[in-house]
Amino acid sequence: MPRTKSAPKQEPTLPLPPTEGGPPPLVAIIGRPNVGKSTLFNKILGAKIAIVDDIPGVTRDRNYADATYRNRKFRLVDTGGLDLSSSDSMLTLIRRQSELAITEADILMVLLDGRSGLTPPDDEVVRLLRGVTKPLFYVINKIDTPKSEPLLADFYKLGADELYPISAEHGLGVAELLDAIYPLLPSVDETDVPPLPRVAVVGRPNVGKSTLVNALLGEERVVVSNVPGTTRDPIDSLVTHQDQRYVFTDTAGIRRRGKIDRGVEGYSVLRSLRAIGRSDIGVLLLDGVEGVTEQDTKIAGAILKQGRACILLINKWDLRDGDTQARQEYELELRRRLSFLTWAPILYGSALKPDSVHRLFPLLKDVHAMFTKRVPTGALNTWLQKILDTHPLPARKHKPSAVTKSAYITQVATKPPVFALFVGHPEDLTPSYLKYLENQLRETYQFTGTPLRLMVRKK
Repeated sequence: MPRTKSAPKQEPTLPLPPTEGGPPPLVAIIGRPNVGKSTLFNKILGAKIAIVDDIPGVTRDRNYADATYRNRKFRLVDTGGLDLSSSDSMLTLIRRQSELAITEADILMVLLDGRSGLTPPDDEVVRLLRGVTKPLFYVINKIDTPKSEPLLADFYKLGADELYPISAEHGLGVAELLDAIYPLLPSVDETDVPPLPRVAVVGRPNVGKSTLVNALLGEERVVVSNVPGTTRDPIDSLVTHQDQRYVFTDTAGIRRRGKIDRGVEGYSVLRSLRAIGRSDIGVLLLDGVEGVTEQDTKIAGAILKQGRACILLINKWDLRDGDTQARQEYELELRRRLSFLTWAPILYGSALKPDSVHRLFPLLKDVHAMFTKRVPTGALNTWLQKILDTHPLPARKHKPSAVTKSAYITQVATKPPVFALFVGHPEDLTPSYLKYLENQLRETYQFTGTPLRLMVRKK
């Protein structure tokens, strides 16, 4: 689809071009509600990352994702709809998120609905951008046939040097739009950069997940409201602490299956579970006042099932500081209800208190180190022989020495650590003995905060 030009145009330049090796430029998609921002976001990425629905205001937070076009990298931002005239509390929060995205972005895509024409809310959005000196691309959506092109006439009054007609749903014109942005994207050498530790903040609705992420960032990165279910898309945020960078994912609250509405909320919960799977560590927020619920145990079980490391953060603990017996009673309940996560460290605090945030980072560093730890095979077999000297493998035909000599162990994977134990007769090993070996591995090599997997194979 050809781009529509109204005047000669100079190539735009970034106000502050990213330096080589620095973060990729930020490209934000902004516009009033329900013009197709999330659809365009998904089309550029080639995956359904953002939730798309016909209900205005589905995207509430800034949703970030890494993208590549013709071997040049950028970071794409999907924003909540800008409705500057609305006084509704949730739409006001969405507007605030969009304004923050405009402030931090390097390049702005202003998305407008070609079928609706230029509406008063569009005029307000454009007026908000009048003083912005960053590169602006006016993108007219829903121009999906040649018969639709006359609809562009209404948008010439914007005074833009160039309009970019597209169909986000069908992908028409998207390549031409990216070609226009391409000169603004820095060319960087392809280098092997180790992946950053990923941390998913999970829990029931309204336990303080978004509040914690905002405290980690020191800004209103995600919408915080006392309305359960405010966060719908998993939101990635980059956090740096003492030269160590982490990617935090704020997820939608996971309710009991019977209470999950079909549609948007169902997709939100599914993506929260997927966010756990693509993370290294799950920070499970629990309510220090309400105690441990059945739903908390199910979310903890999802973390374990997907083999992720885990930290238990007991939020709102500042409300119980005066109760001297509270911590002991809560921990007893925690160990009873989450008996399968006895290896997960516990942090008591408040997402609103800076001290709690500062104490979380050392735990994250230690847990991630254990999650990715690899023990040399020689050291493992020396450890195993010492174990077998005092607690031999179950004997077969009363020949413990032969069984012991045939045992061999090696680590075969990390994230989480996985060990293969080779013995002559795997069927003789009992679950209790394997649990004993796992506990000894944890104690000897300090595997805190991470699940361990012990596979038995016939030698």
